[in-house]
Amino acid sequence: MTRKKICFITTTSITIKSFLTGQMAFLKEHGYDITAVCAKDDSLLNDLPPTVTYMPLKMKRGIDGPSAVLSIFFLYRFLKKEKFDIVQYSTPNASLYAAIASRLAKVPVRLYCQWGIRYTGFNGWKRKLFKSIEKVTCSLSTCIEPDSYGNLKFSHQEGLYTPSKSRVIWNGSANGVDLSKFDILKKEAWRQEIRMKNNISENDFVLGFIGRLDKDKGINELFTAYKSISARYPGTKLLLVGPKDNSGGLHARLLEWAGKNESVIYSGFTTEVEKYAAAMDVFILPSYREGFGSVVIEAEAMGIPVIVTDIPGPTDAMQENHTGVLVQKGCSQSLVNAIETLIINPDLCARMSKNANKFVREHFEQKKLWNYILEDREMLYKKSSSSKEDSNGHTQSQSVDHYGGL
Repeated sequence: MTRKKICFITTTSITIKSFLTGQMAFLKEHGYDITAVCAKDDSLLNDLPPTVTYMPLKMKRGIDGPSAVLSIFFLYRFLKKEKFDIVQYSTPNASLYAAIASRLAKVPVRLYCQWGIRYTGFNGWKRKLFKSIEKVTCSLSTCIEPDSYGNLKFSHQEGLYTPSKSRVIWNGSANGVDLSKFDILKKEAWRQEIRMKNNISENDFVLGFIGRLDKDKGINELFTAYKSISARYPGTKLLLVGPKDNSGGLHARLLEWAGKNESVIYSGFTTEVEKYAAAMDVFILPSYREGFGSVVIEAEAMGIPVIVTDIPGPTDAMQENHTGVLVQKGCSQSLVNAIETLIINPDLCARMSKNANKFVREHFEQKKLWNYILEDREMLYKKSSSSKEDSNGHTQSQSVDHYGGL
């Protein structure tokens, strides 16, 4: 039986560690030879399945013309040599480089996993520049799979690509939720463990955030809202799970206030997100832009009601007034109102908690998503194989809209 070759390309190893190692192992079990490409990180070898080939490639984040040209050249040379059937790429820089290199190398299936749209966080000339870059990535890809229906619709409206070459797999998300890790049966034990560790009493109402502490995640609005909430409800705590050194664009006075406030708890980075989610009463993601918002469904898996901004991505990760509350992007008062609603309505919180876990089990269970992904990759492989040669045995154009007619 012919082994199908697929190459996963991301800018940094954290994307592979967070979303792709399990998928790689699953596809390997079903007849695929897997290669992972990202910036060098020796620790990645500890996370990758032993049968996956790792090829480090120097890739910088941000805009760096000379570095980009070199990355594209070395990537092109590697892809041309290996003759992959499918190249799958995600994250902004890696996606641009891989789209160009794989097109030059005539890879038949060039799959852009669009896990976010970077330019939506910019204005003016910067927005126009990054939108142009996004269009290049999309135009060179034979198929595009955003991880949310919201971003699929937005991309069609923006003219980034046509419906015929794009779709969302199942209900969206990059990797679903591993319900054996986010185990609702362990919620109470983990809740007590984390609260005791962080000096949080059982009676405290904990508002939680998981992610980068920066402007795009809505941390300015979260701090502003919590200043108001903590003054009215002294029994609240704000638990921030994520690296404290990523504080770009945050207001200095808000940072100073949060740093001096004992009710604001910084846990730092953790690999045990499920335990910290279990310690929360409400999870908040006041982000300006997201591909999907995986932390939303992870919190819901632990039975935590959520508050998210009304933007593409997170709105697909919850059900309004059923598992959580939607708030206006960039509006701290909208956030205050939502938080207060849940604080003063414990019965509503309890209903949303029950609904949240059920919602995730039915819509985002990881292994079920993997089976849909496998089905999709099989379809892409078969379509690309049948389109490579015409009736005379001549190679046809490689730019095939792989979802046409489905």
